[in-house]
Amino acid sequence: MRTMPRFQEILQLVGQLNYTWTNTESLLIYLIAGLAKIDKETAIIVFLTLNTTRARIELVERLAKMQKTPPACREAVLTVTSKLTRQAKLRNKYSHCIYSFDESGTHGSTQLMRIVDGKDDVKYGKVEALDDKEIGRIQDSIDNIKEINKDVWSIVINHSFPR
Repeated sequence: MRTMPRFQEILQLVGQLNYTWTNTESLLIYLIAGLAKIDKETAIIVFLTLNTTRARIELVERLAKMQKTPPACREAVLTVTSKLTRQAKLRNKYSHCIYSFDESGTHGSTQLMRIVDGKDDVKYGKVEALDDKEIGRIQDSIDNIKEINKDVWSIVINHSFPR
């Protein structure tokens, strides 16, 4: 039995998703510092200069693929960035959509704020239900991002990256 309206439950989960994501994405700073062999302050400037998650992940992946990166480190970093990229899809959906709920706050849906160009038409605003299955997907994503966070810290510690 639900103790709060779906509206509040969704807002709480999306807030937790965004907090968990932001906390974990910021750990890319340590991967940049370690892989580029620069200090943390310089890595922060690089991280903040790249204004998208995709650009930050691509930088980390390219640094990991350099010949000077030990194979075990390369594999660990590429595994973690692959996991992070997979989780980005759901996080982006819930960060860039419109939420709709009925008057009771019980039945909800999202409308994506994205245009899809077809051969002969344009589609936008795909609507999806915020049902129990979708709430489960959000919770699973939060749990996965927490594990990615731990994985990044393991890389930082195991490879003595600047902290």
